Amino acid sequence: MASSKFIARLIGPVFVVSGIAMLGKGDSYQAMVEEFLRSPALIYIAGFLALLGGLAIVNVHNLWHWGWPLIVTVIGWLAVIGGAFRMVAPQYVQALGSAMFTHSAAVIAIAIISAALGGFLSFKGYME
Repeated sequence: MASSKFIARLIGPVFVVSGIAMLGKGDSYQAMVEEFLRSPALIYIAGFLALLGGLAIVNVHNLWHWGWPLIVTVIGWLAVIGGAFRMVAPQYVQALGSAMFTHSAAVIAIAIISAALGGFLSFKGYME
């Protein structure tokens, strides 16, 4: 449980801030994403960092018991899979990202989910 709280304290605020940034800076965020998607090197570096972070999480927190700590494990595995995908197939990330971020409703939904999930994890990590 201690590792669950520690990781929740790290990733919860990051999710909150990224969700709020997406909602509050819509146009500039859109421009940043478009610039990011034009660079396979940036996609690769982002994949490397996601893979590294995901592996760090699953190496200390690979718990598959029902409850809120399961969210931490799932986020770790999603980071591993997403990071590896970015490193192996950056061209598909470009196509998928371009298609996804052309729809403002998708960006808003992702932002709300990120902020809510981050708020939940922050609460579990800091308040309980």
